[in-house]
Amino acid sequence: MFTGLVEEIGRVTAVEPSGDGIRVTIHAPQSVADAAHGDSIAVSGVCLTVVARDGDGFTADVMRQTLDMSTLADVSVDRLVNLERATAAGGRLGGHIVQGHIDGTGTVVEVRPGDQWRVIRVAIPRHLAPLIVDKGSIAMEGVSLTVSAVSEPADPEPWFEVSLIPETLEATTFDSLQPGSPVNLETDILARHVQRLLAFPSAAEAAPTEGGSR
Repeated sequence: MFTGLVEEIGRVTAVEPSGDGIRVTIHAPQSVADAAHGDSIAVSGVCLTVVARDGDGFTADVMRQTLDMSTLADVSVDRLVNLERATAAGGRLGGHIVQGHIDGTGTVVEVRPGDQWRVIRVAIPRHLAPLIVDKGSIAMEGVSLTVSAVSEPADPEPWFEVSLIPETLEATTFDSLQPGSPVNLETDILARHVQRLLAFPSAAEAAPTEGGSR
């Protein structure tokens, strides 16, 4: 589990084919300081497992399903990525519960600079729209953010907005976002559970009708 608080900006140093997926190596001195084989590290929101490490970086395998669901499909050498190690038991939950399981990708459609913040509007797939609420939480590129505005339910092209403070822009890869930039998205796990529960009939409706007399 992660919290969406980026610890380090890493740099991809190698990308190699591996079966139907890829193997990536990332320069990440802080993240590997106490990392061991088998540990989890969120890479721009994608939970990856350390399969090898050296003094300043680590290597992880990315399977085909992950490539199909995330922006790692076009990862290349020198790309900067947000990194976060798995949350330690007993640590502070400074952001929100983030699993590192990407629900899909969005596309930045507008960047509005301000005096103290930057507003980013992101176009999203229709199936994700019901899971994103105003003032709710979303993980974008692995960063825990508060949604500042959402499109109306009837909008044929759904979107949401987040407002980024200077600290967030400095500590993440967001300073380079521009219209057309793809971003990994993970919606709130609580919203996904509610949506799943509502997809089933209620207990009363699902219970078989008893026949005969007592």
